[in-house]
Amino acid sequence: MTGKLLLVDDEPGLREAVKEYLQDSGFTVQVASNAGDAWQMLQKNQPDLVISDVMMPKVDGYQFLKQLREDPRFKNLPVVFLTARGMTSDRIQGYQAGCDAYLPKPFDPEELEAIVKNLLERRTTTTNTTGGNDIEDIKQQIAAIRGMLEDTNRIPQSPSHIRIDLTPREQSVLDLVAQGLMNKEIARRLETSVRNVEKYVSRLFSKTGTNSRTELVRYALEHGLTR
Repeated sequence: MTGKLLLVDDEPGLREAVKEYLQDSGFTVQVASNAGDAWQMLQKNQPDLVISDVMMPKVDGYQFLKQLREDPRFKNLPVVFLTARGMTSDRIQGYQAGCDAYLPKPFDPEELEAIVKNLLERRTTTTNTTGGNDIEDIKQQIAAIRGMLEDTNRIPQSPSHIRIDLTPREQSVLDLVAQGLMNKEIARRLETSVRNVEKYVSRLFSKTGTNSRTELVRYALEHGLTR
């Protein structure tokens, strides 16, 4: 089991110890000392799971989780809470906020590893079993995109005052999304992994402020971002 994890904790010693343990277990781990830095990291590189302390300055874990759940991109992102507060009422508050697991400090790192693996396996299983509906949604979006492409002249192109800097690879992915290709097809065309394509599409959503492929293509057409 491998995956990308984001660890958020304001205790340097614990942060580094947990990071080292999880990396030795085969995970890729990014760390942040507060929720603000963690949010910025999420915009650039979405992890497979977030491990967050609850008691942090300025923005605590509950507020951070609320911010995640209100964003469509992170609504289903697994989140594990670490906290020195082990009261039942605190755990209930965590689950009501939308966390997937709650581990009181001090904890055994093996238990944390087991929780992380279980959540990632469950997420993979859920994705596989609901994949049919996702594909149907994508097909509908692609049909809408192709309809827009056939009717491009009716979409008013405004001389955009918005400057969006795209990397060459982001531009390539955007162009292929605008052609109505799905992630698997884009991955084959660019000779990369589907996961990488998903990462670039997520970046494009973030940079353009859109939430779906249809919105992204319409935005790109209106602002002349496609080649």
